[in-house]
Amino acid sequence: MPNTTLLNGINAPSELRALKRDQLADVAQAIRNFMLTSIAQTGGHFASNFGAVELTIALHYVFNTPDDRIVWDVGHQSYPHKILTGRRDAMSGLRQAGGIAGFPKREESEFDTFGTGHSSTSISAALGMAVAAKLSGLERRAIAVIGDGAMTAGMAFEALNNAGDIDANLLVILNDNDMSISPNVGALHHYFARLMSGKFYAAARRASEKVLAHVPPILELAKRAEEHVKGMVTPSTLFEEFGFNYIGPIDGHDLDALVDTLTNISRLPGPQFLHIVTKKGKGYPLAEENACLYHGVSAFNPDVGIVEKPASKPTYTQVFGDWLCDMAAIEPKLVAITPAMREGSGLVAFSQQYPERYFDVGIAEQHAVTFAAGLACDGYKPVVAIYSTFLQRAYDQLIHDVALQNLPVVFAIDRAGLVGADGPTHAGSFDLSYLRCIPNMTIFTPSDENECRQMLYTATQLNSPSAVRYPRGTGHGAAIAAAMQVLPIGVGILRRQGQRVALLAFGSMVQPALTAAETLNASVADMRFVKPIDEKLILQLANTHDIIVTLEENSVMGGAGSAVSEFLHSQNIAKTVIQMGLPDTYIDHGNHAQMLAECGLSSAGILARITPLLSE
Repeated sequence: MPNTTLLNGINAPSELRALKRDQLADVAQAIRNFMLTSIAQTGGHFASNFGAVELTIALHYVFNTPDDRIVWDVGHQSYPHKILTGRRDAMSGLRQAGGIAGFPKREESEFDTFGTGHSSTSISAALGMAVAAKLSGLERRAIAVIGDGAMTAGMAFEALNNAGDIDANLLVILNDNDMSISPNVGALHHYFARLMSGKFYAAARRASEKVLAHVPPILELAKRAEEHVKGMVTPSTLFEEFGFNYIGPIDGHDLDALVDTLTNISRLPGPQFLHIVTKKGKGYPLAEENACLYHGVSAFNPDVGIVEKPASKPTYTQVFGDWLCDMAAIEPKLVAITPAMREGSGLVAFSQQYPERYFDVGIAEQHAVTFAAGLACDGYKPVVAIYSTFLQRAYDQLIHDVALQNLPVVFAIDRAGLVGADGPTHAGSFDLSYLRCIPNMTIFTPSDENECRQMLYTATQLNSPSAVRYPRGTGHGAAIAAAMQVLPIGVGILRRQGQRVALLAFGSMVQPALTAAETLNASVADMRFVKPIDEKLILQLANTHDIIVTLEENSVMGGAGSAVSEFLHSQNIAKTVIQMGLPDTYIDHGNHAQMLAECGLSSAGILARITPLLSE
C-alpha cells in the first residue's frame, strides 16, 4: 500500500527533494489518490493531470524550482504541480470563486513562472526565460512541457526554429500521449506514431540485447544509456535539424528513467529535447479507456465514474451541431472546420455523417481561418466552429484573408461572454469589440436557441463574412423550429413596450433585461445584430424614452453599447445612455451566474443601476 502520509509532509519541492528515490513511487500514488477525491468534488481537468504525475515529480525532484523555471503548456496538467508547490489544501476551492485557478497563474505562486491557458506558448516563454538567464550570467534552467497536440501549432515551431539559433539552456519536454482534447490529427501526429511503433526500433533493440547479453557489464551500460540509444535509432532528425539534442522516447511513467534522464540532461548545455510517452488518465481505468470523456469533468462519484445524463434542454453548442447537420443535408458545398475542438464545438455528429466535409486542422487557429478563406474563394461555404477566446489567435487572418477579400466565411463563435470555472484565459469577453471594427462583417447575437438556428442559416446565405456568437451552456428553453428562414439583416425586435427606460439588449442579456423590465416598466429591444446595428429601432426608442440602457456580455469598451452611443452622437441626439457590460478588468473564475451578478449584469444588477435614475 502506498504511504499516503508522505504527501502530507510535502508543502514545497524542497521537501520532495529530501525524500529517497525509492519513496517517489508512493508519492505518485498518493497524488493520484488525492486528485481522484479532490477533482471528484470540485470538477476540473482530469485525464491530463493523471497522465503527468510522474513527470511532475521528476521535474521538481531533479531541478531547483522555482529558481529553475517550468512552463506548463496550456496548463491542463498542472494540478500535481500545484499539489507539490504548497497548494494541496487549496485544491478544495479549485476553479471556484475565491479559490485557486485551474491553470498556472503567476499571481498565485512563485512556482507558476508563466500563466497559461491557451496552447503552444510554452517553448516561446521558456526560451525567453533561458535567454534572460544567459544575459544575466545565471546557470538556471528553463523547461517547457508541451503535449503532442500543442506541437501541431505553428507557434511551437517558430519557437523551436529560434531556439536552435540562440544556444540557451532550454529543455523542451514533449509529453506524447496521443491526445489533446479531441484525438490528434495531422502529419506530425502520424510521425510520432510511426516513431513509436516502428519495426526498425523494436528490431534494433532486440538484436542489440541478444548480442550484448553475452557481455553483461556492457548490457547494463547500454540499459543505463537507453534514452540515448533510443535517440540514435529513432528518426529524431526533425528536432535535431532545429538545433536540439534529441533524447527519447522514454516511458513517462517510469520514475527511475525520468529522474536519471533529467539528471543527465541538467548537465548538458544548450537546447535539449526530451520525448516522453505517457497515458492520459493513468491510474484511473475509466479515464484511461475514455480520456476524451474525462478531459474536463464536473463533480462525480469516483467509485462509479461519470454518468452522462440527458440534458433537459439543448445547449447552444448542440443547437449549432444539429443545425450544421441539417444544413449540410441541403447545401452540398457546406464544409465545417475546427481547430482541434470537435467535441467542444458540437461537431461529432457532423464528422460522422459528413466525414469528407469535416476538417480538423489541429491546434492551428490561424491556418483554420485562412484555409476557410481558400475554400470560400472557390465556391464552398465554410463554417469555422471556434471558441471566442481562440478566434483571438487568428485576428490578422480574419482581417487580412477573410474580411479584406469579403469572403463568405461563417464564424460560429462558441463560449462568447464569461465561461465560469475556466476563468479569464477562456472567457469570450472581447469578440464584439474586435469584430465590429472590421469592415464587411455582419455580427449576429442570438438571444435564444431558435434565434441561434435561424441566424446561422441566415449567415450562410450572405456573400460576405459573418459571425454568430453564442454563450456556453443552455438558453431559456425556447422552442426550436425545424424550418429555417432568412432573417432581415440589421433588424431588431421590440420584445416589450414600456415607458421612460429602454433596455437595448444583445444576445444573452435579453432574458435578464425582460425580467428587470417588469419591475421598471421598461421597453426591451432584442437588438439581434451588433453590425449592422438597427438604427431605425434606436431612433424610435431614443425619441420616446428618457434613458437608453445597453446590455451586453462583452467588454463595455468598444462593444455593442459603444456602437449605440456612436450612432446617437452621429445624429446629434443627446440622451442619458447607460452602457452595461463586462468591466475593464479580467474577471476571475467562478460560477457563471455569480460572475454576471458581480458585473451587474443580472436582473437585480440592472435594477440596482437604473432604479435610482428614475427618482431624479
